[in-house]
Amino acid sequence: MNLELSDEQLALRDTTRRFLADKAPLAGHVRALLDDPVGVEDTVWRGLADLGTTGLLVPEEHGGAGMTMVEAGVVAEELGAALHPGPWLSTAVAAPRALTRLCEKGLAAPILAGIADGTTIATVGFLDGGTVSAEAAGDAVVLHGELDGVPDAAVAAVLLVLGADPAALYAVYTDAPGFTARPQGGIDKTRKRFRVSLNGTPAQRLTGAGPVDVGAVIDDVLIATAADALGAARAVMDLAVEYAKFRRQFGRAIGSFQAIQHLCVDMYETVELARGGVIHALWAADAELDAGERHLAALRTKAFSGRLATVGDTAIQVFGGIGYTWEHDAHLYLKRLLGWCELLGGPDRYLTELGARLSSISNPSKRS
Repeated sequence: MNLELSDEQLALRDTTRRFLADKAPLAGHVRALLDDPVGVEDTVWRGLADLGTTGLLVPEEHGGAGMTMVEAGVVAEELGAALHPGPWLSTAVAAPRALTRLCEKGLAAPILAGIADGTTIATVGFLDGGTVSAEAAGDAVVLHGELDGVPDAAVAAVLLVLGADPAALYAVYTDAPGFTARPQGGIDKTRKRFRVSLNGTPAQRLTGAGPVDVGAVIDDVLIATAADALGAARAVMDLAVEYAKFRRQFGRAIGSFQAIQHLCVDMYETVELARGGVIHALWAADAELDAGERHLAALRTKAFSGRLATVGDTAIQVFGGIGYTWEHDAHLYLKRLLGWCELLGGPDRYLTELGARLSSISNPSKRS
């Protein structure tokens, strides 16, 4: 595993960072979309697609870059640092990983090609384990059921869902009859989540879906979202450190006070510990590892999410009263981190599973 980015990865990072700073700044872009029902602006989305970021994980034969989760993590970290809203994680990570891990190439080809060129926004509806029922309707299949917490369902053209008994992956086009998406509130307004209802909605059966492969897709999403959260934590830490350098109290910069220095060091330590876990998990997502070892890497990133969220809280302590105001961006970063903390369950659940798995590894007699 190489912990250093290659020249190409550094170029991808720098290009994405410049684009977001120029075309999607916090003040002019992100804040304007906080209350927007879809959370995406066409020009910026088109720009991300033109940079090739939507097709990073799409195989080259479908018009994508055929890159790895490491490159996706590079982009995700920059999106997190910019608090970028919109369906990038759903479209550029969750959907292509689901299609490439679960589907036959031919059936997935049209969707993958649309993702690569930016014309198709897609999302995945089975991250929290939800399934729907499928039944034959002549030569077609229709789906019935409801799914909670589906990201970006209002803007997506394609929704990938799991049908039960037997498990199979279906593609649902969101303009089909019987499809509805109702907004669900959350602490992070840069993330749009919906309760999706399927009432006799036509769907295309793509392939069967085994639990191991489905679990791998969920791990991929957790890992990519961890990279996003790492970017948010790094950015709010940098803002707080810069503030401590010029904010003066009692005739001195507050960064010269030991109490503030300790807070900044705590943030740095937490961010760098998270960085190590995220880099390892991104590598593990594509490495030739057994499913258990790969899943363990994802568990570690999510189990650490509570610690990473404290970076936003600590930064607000450095900012003092101004950090609590709506006009300051610190609370937006904290909410992004808290959103990561609660994604697919809080960290306690993952700490428990992580502890059980590590105990099983160290004590083989306890394995079931």
